[in-house]
Amino acid sequence: MDYDVIVVGAGQAGVPLARAYAGAGKRTALIERQHVGGTCVNEGCTPTKTMVASARVAYLTARAADYGVRVPAPVIDMERVRQRKRDIVQTFRSGGERRLHEAGVDVIAGAACFSGERTLCVRENGAERTLRAQQIFINVGCRPAMPDTPGLSSVPWLHSTSIMELDRVPEHLLVVGGGYIGLEFGQMFRRFGARVTIVQRDRQLLALEDPDIAEAVASILREDGIDIHLNAEALSFESGSNGGVRASLRVNGAERTIAASHLLIAAGRIPNSDALAPAVGGIDTDARGYIRVNERLETSARDVYALGDVKGGPAFTHISYDDYRILKTNLLEGGTATTMNRLVPYTVFIDPQLGRIGITETQAQQSGMCVRVAKMPMSHVARALEMDESRGLMKVVVDCNTDRILGCAVLGIEGGEIMSALQVAMMGGLPFTALREGIFAHPTLAESFNNLFGYLED
Repeated sequence: MDYDVIVVGAGQAGVPLARAYAGAGKRTALIERQHVGGTCVNEGCTPTKTMVASARVAYLTARAADYGVRVPAPVIDMERVRQRKRDIVQTFRSGGERRLHEAGVDVIAGAACFSGERTLCVRENGAERTLRAQQIFINVGCRPAMPDTPGLSSVPWLHSTSIMELDRVPEHLLVVGGGYIGLEFGQMFRRFGARVTIVQRDRQLLALEDPDIAEAVASILREDGIDIHLNAEALSFESGSNGGVRASLRVNGAERTIAASHLLIAAGRIPNSDALAPAVGGIDTDARGYIRVNERLETSARDVYALGDVKGGPAFTHISYDDYRILKTNLLEGGTATTMNRLVPYTVFIDPQLGRIGITETQAQQSGMCVRVAKMPMSHVARALEMDESRGLMKVVVDCNTDRILGCAVLGIEGGEIMSALQVAMMGGLPFTALREGIFAHPTLAESFNNLFGYLED
């Protein structure tokens, strides 16, 4: 069966791209082996942030007396937390399915692999069919990685998807990995009432952040009652008592053992390209299996493109969606969009949030750039004090010559939203003085820009 366009994978880039091509009158098929919406809707952003919201309610309830409100101690109903998450996921997923059908896209449920140039073999309910297209777009994403630590395959362990299906709060959750996933789930389950231990191989959490930001994050998590071990390597795992796990670690050169009821492996993700047999389609991958693309998202095979996490680089939903916009601009609208020099914002949804964009102070120093740096604790922000959440800090990196903002980190209440306001200033090329001298409503978080950039007085 021949198509004009085949999209493999119904993620945050694949779905709108399929709809755009169908809307342009192209015969379009979308192949999805599991569910519409990709990682974001089904296992990533939507379900995790839904559960983070439940955990924040538990946290605020436990702190109610701090606000002069007396309520009973919170009782966590994990089955209800899980069902709320499932309901919201289903709402988002069904909306995507409906829009595909309304657009006239042929949605094919099955697993695809290349059998030749722009030719796919699709396995569906035990049967196989061959599909060909003039253009193919790969949007198959990534999955949790399983490290080769001795003993891991013989003990029960959780990853970022399976942990959201727990029907009770773990007694003691051991988290291996101090990145976004490990920190979000670690704090979440601590707020649900679990004892939590985080093991991080690097010398700091969030390895790509500036050391002062990473230390501030660690301080907040420790204040929440989370045990953190840095410079810690998991050597092996074995079964513990009552179905739990015992982990042998090397922490700062010394060996020790930790027993836990549950184990979460949050040690990165790997691309789903392996099942596609990309080499058969003439598609190059790197040593880790990520599909190689140029700045226009073209692969080594003619008229085959890759979008989203499977191509490597920043693994964020908004980057995947921007990949869609680039291809739509170039292939349907005759434009010349590329991935070069695009700003990459992100938020780590711990509480308070960490919003980040642009370069860090460390990166600026390594590049030999002339920059000025301003830092201000959130305890200097009136709105944060009024809301009794003044933990964290704001940090900006400014070009010495142009006064333009090059990057920022905002660890504080609604840090992602504050970062986004700074992102708009960066997109507009505003000098920091425009924010330092701007009039912002009082009392809002945005008015903190007056004081933050006041540290850069001429």
